[in-house]
Amino acid sequence: MKTLYVSQQGCYVKLDQETLKVEKKRQLLAEIQLPLIEQVLIFGKSQMTTQAIRACLWRNIPIVYLSRMGYCYGRIMSLKRGYRHLTRYQQQLDFSQRLLTARELVKAKLKNCRVILQRQQRRLQSDKLLFAIDSLNYLIEQANLAETIERLMGFEGVGASTYFSAFGDCLTPSEFIFLARSRRPPGNPVNAMLSFGYQVLWNHLLALIELQGLDPYQACLHQGSERHAALASDLIEEFRAPMVDSLVLYLVNRRIMNADDDFEYHDGGCYLNNTGRKKYLKHFVQRMEETVQTTPDEKQPRWDLLMQQVKRYKAFVYSPAYGYQPYLIR
Repeated sequence: MKTLYVSQQGCYVKLDQETLKVEKKRQLLAEIQLPLIEQVLIFGKSQMTTQAIRACLWRNIPIVYLSRMGYCYGRIMSLKRGYRHLTRYQQQLDFSQRLLTARELVKAKLKNCRVILQRQQRRLQSDKLLFAIDSLNYLIEQANLAETIERLMGFEGVGASTYFSAFGDCLTPSEFIFLARSRRPPGNPVNAMLSFGYQVLWNHLLALIELQGLDPYQACLHQGSERHAALASDLIEEFRAPMVDSLVLYLVNRRIMNADDDFEYHDGGCYLNNTGRKKYLKHFVQRMEETVQTTPDEKQPRWDLLMQQVKRYKAFVYSPAYGYQPYLIR
């Protein structure tokens, strides 16, 4: 089963017998048979015909409408699917099950950060990078022994600080200076791109969590509240380095982003301007549409990796004894 992603702007999705066709200015971009579709995600200013929507609902295929940045406006679902049927299973997870999952999430985040630095170390041969890699190795071992969520969060925080202390050395152009991570507000262009990328990714994960019927406010590592969908914050941890940080390195080192033209300063912080957002989103979508080798015999778009992990978490909720396996890069 496949997910139909309509990420280009100005597209038109219509029904042709048992097939959904995606067109733009009367040019056919994609087509997929309805029996093969699991869900449809539409980003930004694209449309579906009433006939196409009705056909999806008839086949129990949900449709999600998102902004170009991944913010979920809402979804259209068949009444058959129900809603929040997994909440009681999530609430029944005991402390040991949550702790084991939280450990795996923190270790996956630190391991993926380590891989990013190892790749850069092969290119740069930096003592600072080598020290950060060794420190992450130690923190991964300690996280595996943590007996409380608080200690895990402590190791995660130290690991992130260690990782970002070396991240600036991976940036080649001198106009992109990065000394440390600053969030609210972002203090410079690199922090602006990191914050923007994390927000896009977080919103998309939230949409997929909703789509699978999981309760986004029930999580293992982060504390949920009425204003914080903690499960999206849990699942984004394994994807920060491979999907956002690596993209920022690419955009800066290939001189695709311009420190003077693509950013603006206001309210005490630095943010992508209209030109910068358009440029960033273009490359973000292109990267997410690229296929990656996930097994010796299979490749899949990065978009599908997000859905794969949400489904894995859903399977864990149904069968906690099998545990949750985060996404790891090599």
